[in-house]
Amino acid sequence: MTATPAQDVSAPTVLPVDLASYFDNLGITGETDLGSGEFNIWFNSFPAEELPPPGNITRIGGIPFLFPAPSVSGKDNFRCSGQLIDLPHGRYDWIYLLGAAERRSEDFLYLHYADGSADPEWLRVSDFWAETPAHFGEQHCLRCTCLHYPRHVQRRMGPAIWCCRVPVPRLTELAALRLPDNPAIHIFALSLMTAVLQGGQT
Repeated sequence: MTATPAQDVSAPTVLPVDLASYFDNLGITGETDLGSGEFNIWFNSFPAEELPPPGNITRIGGIPFLFPAPSVSGKDNFRCSGQLIDLPHGRYDWIYLLGAAERRSEDFLYLHYADGSADPEWLRVSDFWAETPAHFGEQHCLRCTCLHYPRHVQRRMGPAIWCCRVPVPRLTELAALRLPDNPAIHIFALSLMTAVLQGGQT
């Protein structure tokens, strides 16, 4: 058996993607604005005071994300409802997401490549609920110390926003991402890790 040597090996970089135009849900509130939360059916929300500054680059597990600033409509995340997310065309190894699920959730998303091909891949997000451990092995998260309700702050309840990742198997340009139709899964941020192998397929 003869191995073909790899071509054009380079160090990966990570590209944060601005998702504000897709936001349709408000999941982060301050203590003076508890009634605006709408993360779930109980109108819970994450405490803004314990999360990174909105609109800035923050690192979770070494991965830079554009932490959401509220959109023009005041939203800061979106529920997965089959959205097609246009991505900067490029070759990537991983898609990293900051996500939270109402109960642990797993579903297929679709990777759409510039050549017209599309592949399903699993998106798995652990439960946001207080003190719930990572069911899918996520190693990094934003863990808060309280949970917001519409009329009070529940102390000693630590909801989490998880750092998840999805592989990009094909060494061809990725163009878009079709998310599952699963409103239990919320996405706050997304970053793309460029492929180490940038040359043609080997």
